Amino acid sequence: MRFITPLILAAGLSLSLPLAAAAQKLPLSQISGYLNKLQTAKGEFTQINGDGSISTGTIYIKRPGKVRFEYNPPESALVVAGSNTVVIFDKKSNQPAESYPLSRTPLSIILARNVDLDRARMVTGHDYDGTATIVTAQDPDNTQYGNIQMKFTGNPVELRQWIINDGSGGQTTVVLGDLQKGGNLPNTLFDVGSPGVNR
Repeated sequence: MRFITPLILAAGLSLSLPLAAAAQKLPLSQISGYLNKLQTAKGEFTQINGDGSISTGTIYIKRPGKVRFEYNPPESALVVAGSNTVVIFDKKSNQPAESYPLSRTPLSIILARNVDLDRARMVTGHDYDGTATIVTAQDPDNTQYGNIQMKFTGNPVELRQWIINDGSGGQTTVVLGDLQKGGNLPNTLFDVGSPGVNR
């Protein structure tokens, strides 16, 4: 919401703009419904890391509980979530893969079996920026793990990006390309024990 006189016209405009924004802000129930209907999806993504560097790749989503980030060269990382675990593999590293519970990342909110953004204390921000609805959400039982700020456009509802603010103060932005929804994504894509690449 990101002139002229008379003043009464200016006053009228100042009142009408917030109302217009409110009319276009997607309700939380509609966003929850969209996420719950999103079973499988594949698409390109651009990731802006906390240090300002940019990575690109392909994302695979299979709800509930599964996501895979395949990074394009020169990146060598592969991030897989499945079996309630997130594993970060680096083909160029001699170190073992890093893993932690999915519940410790705010991304688990999107991947939950039943997304309910109306749940008490889950949503801490619900705004409209003129083009998209922005929802900031956290696990109300584990606020120490940070939050996720999601951006949705309407007609039809589409998830466009998210920002993960982790519990240690780090921030990662993922901007999504057009998601190809539906179709079969094999569970082997989300095998955290044997992830493979370029399937």
